[in-house]
Amino acid sequence: MLQTPSGGAGHGTAATDSGLMSIGTVLTLLRDEFPEVTISKIRFLESEGLIEPQRTPSGYRKFSAGDVERLGHVLRMQRDHYLPLKVIREHLDAMERGEAVPLPTVGRQRDGEGVQEVAEAPTAARIGRGELMAAAEIGEQELQEWESYGLIAPLPDGAYDAEAATVASLIAELGRFGIEPRHLRVMKAAADREAGLVDQVVAPLKRHRNPQTRAHAEARTKELAGLTVKLHAALVQTALGVRLP
Repeated sequence: MLQTPSGGAGHGTAATDSGLMSIGTVLTLLRDEFPEVTISKIRFLESEGLIEPQRTPSGYRKFSAGDVERLGHVLRMQRDHYLPLKVIREHLDAMERGEAVPLPTVGRQRDGEGVQEVAEAPTAARIGRGELMAAAEIGEQELQEWESYGLIAPLPDGAYDAEAATVASLIAELGRFGIEPRHLRVMKAAADREAGLVDQVVAPLKRHRNPQTRAHAEARTKELAGLTVKLHAALVQTALGVRLP
């Protein structure tokens, strides 16, 4: 179950007094259960009519706790039941009307029958500089400082990978505990070393002549990345003598 803040408590400027959250904060909340969700995915689900976040006068999205719960339901039905978005939308709308509706059975089939795939958002998601600052609710000076420490870096065309919004939101959250960007350089260095290790393992697959083997490299990269993240978290917990929720 997703844990959403009420009335903005505990999240500083990440939520307004009315309890509305920025898309960066929503992304951070969803990432606990859905590690691969991105800002472009959230936008895509909005464009498909699955959620209707409010807009500020300047056009920024603001999400309620109900929006986050609905997003969680959508992502869960995609992940666990392979339902297409149209079916998910109709199911959730019926639930909101108070109708007792069973979960649809549309999904992957066995014994050689067709597979009904779920529509996905574009994989090469990018965001602009202004959008990144809005997602993390920071200013130009803060972003420049983070870039000077190598915590965030733009792509060659000046845009940012969508993952940068997650990084920026987490840096902002740590800053509220007095942890400054200069303190995070050691974490960035450790992450770079871990990424280098994963890349070293999958490099032979990426160079393989067989296209299927090269495609398998991406899946193996995700698997290894997930394992290194879990190991890192476990080591930190062990060192601190605490157990994270």
